[in-house]
Amino acid sequence: MGSAEERRFKVLRAIVADYVSNQEPVGSKALVDRHNLGVSSATVRNDMAALEEDGYITQPHTSAGRIPTDKGYRMFVDSLSEVKPLSAAERRAIVQFLEGAVDLDDVLRRSVRLLAQLTRQVAVVQYPTLTSSTVRHVEVVALTSARLLIVLITNTGRVDQRTVDLGDVIADEAVARLRDVLNGALCGHRLPDAVEKVSELPEQAPPEMRDIMTRVCTVLVESLVERPEERLVLGGTANLTRNVADFPGSLRQVLEALEEQVVVLKLLAAARDPGTVTVRIGEENEDEQMRSTSVVSIGYGSDEVLLGGMGVVGPTRMDYPGTIAAVRAVATYVGQILSGK
Repeated sequence: MGSAEERRFKVLRAIVADYVSNQEPVGSKALVDRHNLGVSSATVRNDMAALEEDGYITQPHTSAGRIPTDKGYRMFVDSLSEVKPLSAAERRAIVQFLEGAVDLDDVLRRSVRLLAQLTRQVAVVQYPTLTSSTVRHVEVVALTSARLLIVLITNTGRVDQRTVDLGDVIADEAVARLRDVLNGALCGHRLPDAVEKVSELPEQAPPEMRDIMTRVCTVLVESLVERPEERLVLGGTANLTRNVADFPGSLRQVLEALEEQVVVLKLLAAARDPGTVTVRIGEENEDEQMRSTSVVSIGYGSDEVLLGGMGVVGPTRMDYPGTIAAVRAVATYVGQILSGK
């Protein structure tokens, strides 16, 4: 950047900062008063005129001040070479809050609450996709002599419990055999492959076990199949309604889009890489209902395995550096907790 460009960028950065914190369009006089830009107000006015001409800022029709456009926010975000990391106290608070979780559902619920509180936006976390999960263990417990509890545990911490009515009495040694057969066939397999393995088991079972095996396997298949209604946890929707002014006429559309999980899953699908934050601003969102929002998303998991996506949806007038730092921090800890680090 040349020095005039650099100076213009400083002016743009100041406009973004003021507009994000005050919600008021920004005039040149306010910029000169509030920011130590080191140039005259005439220069600032010229810079603002140039920024406006290039489409980085615009004038809302009712006001003398200027506000950033999607293009202006994009330039601002792209130039954030270093996002200020969270303080040690903030990080400690995140770890303590997440480590209190009892199981996968609780980890995800807590991370959504945390993200919504830290960013004051809507937070979304995707359940670990089952396609990348593997079976860690299958437990079989006799509840009564004719009723079993099957517990399926995946490497992502997902626990699924199902009861099976056998219609016949089962002996203890048959329960143990069943447990061995199921673990032998399923452990270490990815869930989609496990479905195939399970469906082959009844044919391979000795005749006296075939009926029981069929009943158990029918129930197990249900546990192994992806359930779309469990794909997302959403939190902080009320945060959107606090900033009605940021969504002129489009708040209802945004809320409806969030309820249609497909839209949000599409947004999170962009997050293919644990640790890399993706920011989509306004018009860059392909879904029309989301064009008044920005989405900051990231993949979570371990280095080897991407488990799912998480992120934040809010107005384009958001604190990007703070939001990016919060999303990155929460994703890191959730990834560590779920991959047992």
